[in-house]
Amino acid sequence: MTDASPPPIGIRSTGRIDDKALGPLTTLRLGGPAREMVAAETAEEAVAALRSAEGPTMVLAGGSNVVVGDGGFDGTVVLLRGGGIEELGDGRVRVGAGQVWDDFVAWTVERGWSGVECLSGVPGSAGATPIQNVGAYGQEVSQTIAAVTVWDREADRIRDWAPEECGFSYRSSIFKHNGRYMVMGVDFRLERSGLSRPIAYAELAGRLGVGVGDRVPSAEAREAVLELRRGKGMVLDEADHDTWSAGSFFTNPVIDRHAFRELTDRVGGEAPHWAVGERVKVSAAWLIGAAGFEKGYRRGNVGLSTKHALALTNRGGATTAELLGLAREVVGTVEDEFGIRLRPEPVLVGATLD
Repeated sequence: MTDASPPPIGIRSTGRIDDKALGPLTTLRLGGPAREMVAAETAEEAVAALRSAEGPTMVLAGGSNVVVGDGGFDGTVVLLRGGGIEELGDGRVRVGAGQVWDDFVAWTVERGWSGVECLSGVPGSAGATPIQNVGAYGQEVSQTIAAVTVWDREADRIRDWAPEECGFSYRSSIFKHNGRYMVMGVDFRLERSGLSRPIAYAELAGRLGVGVGDRVPSAEAREAVLELRRGKGMVLDEADHDTWSAGSFFTNPVIDRHAFRELTDRVGGEAPHWAVGERVKVSAAWLIGAAGFEKGYRRGNVGLSTKHALALTNRGGATTAELLGLAREVVGTVEDEFGIRLRPEPVLVGATLD
């Protein structure tokens, strides 16, 4: 681990943004304005902006995993747009927090690096991936993260964190819901290989025509993942309202084995599930469908995606209040039916489900 003194970097006078609307900066296209908004082209500029800001602050990059309330954010939003990729040697690759994540994945595949190819098509920025411990199709970023460069706001110190310090768990980390830390960049330890990591997800293995545990050319794995994600409305497309979402709105609940037995007794069979140590992870999408919600279910200007029951979508002209109303309906119905409470995956800003 290394420490660094605060960099003497200031925000240019042109960094302040007059248009403070947050909705257009999110994939849901929902939410009110910020009180102040500042553009930052590097993570260092973002740190400087946060240091000088008065009142609450928030960093926004890809806007793919955030739900902003209709009242907006009564504080300063730092819009981080800068990224960059650097090969450090010994299989280590550094990516800036503002880097578009899927561009980074494409870069690794094109240059013969293996390790994140099954995370193709995930929207948002590289800096958000350790916060959420982003995962899909059998891969999680925590499997390949070597270090996370973090600014500690309270100590005003920049330091590289080892993976074991980050508190990675299913779709979470020490950084999630914790305003003390800002992710500035991420180091990945990848394998120099044209082959993917062993395919760990049965649906993806089936699409590729291989067995679980087999390896395929990374480019083939990437294309197969993109095809699967497009089929579920999980690749951004301005013309497709199914992609006007925050991705999967709910995490798959992890319950104890007694609760899982009660669930299977109630539904007369086994729900799709995966073992997580001594606990069981259950498919949230299955629970939503089994509770009576069909893909494409509408409630005014919002609805479930026509392709994937886990995505809550803005069908055009929606408000965040409408979206949260739909979310509460889904949560309440699933809990009434199965005694399991679904939890939101995106970060809620100026909004709550309670």
